[in-house]
Amino acid sequence: MTSIGEDAKVWTASTASSGTAPSDATLFDAILFDRDGTLVVDEPYNSDPELVIPVPGAVAAVAAVRRAGLRTGVLTNQSGIARGLLTAAQVQAVNRRVDDLFGAFDVWEFCPHGPDTGCRCRKPAPGMIFAACSQLGITPSRTAYIGDIGSDIGAAHAAGAIGVLVPTAVTLPEEIAQAALVAESLGAALQLLLGPAVSPR
Repeated sequence: MTSIGEDAKVWTASTASSGTAPSDATLFDAILFDRDGTLVVDEPYNSDPELVIPVPGAVAAVAAVRRAGLRTGVLTNQSGIARGLLTAAQVQAVNRRVDDLFGAFDVWEFCPHGPDTGCRCRKPAPGMIFAACSQLGITPSRTAYIGDIGSDIGAAHAAGAIGVLVPTAVTLPEEIAQAALVAESLGAALQLLLGPAVSPR
């Protein structure tokens, strides 16, 4: 377990069941995920379903959540729509490909707006978490959101959900330092949240 900030530590699969963390599947009704960089390899402004590649271990991690009896969902900023780089239909086609590879998620939300519109859905605003929880009939306080950048964790906190950061090459050092829960992988994040019995395989 490597200390990276006053409150944040990187949890591995072997240390996730120790320390101060939820580690109990009964505390949650759903686990929500960021799409690009968390579930699938980040392909900027991707409009081609054939370019969708799961992050190693991600398919098994989502399957473990389902085995635990929890709902799943994906929330993703897609400012490429506002920038004219792709269409909503293309985003939905990519999302369907993700469903094909992972199995159908219970809920999908995407924000089509740019960063300067002041919308309520673009992360770190909590709108997509609120919308997903409303569709699932659950409360944000019984929800966790896993993502790879600070805006993901900001959205979780703003909604009253638990946020777990799984850093990638694009994650800023200050985002890692500011996150209360940081895991080295999706598998470690799930064990941190749900306990060692929920293990991807």
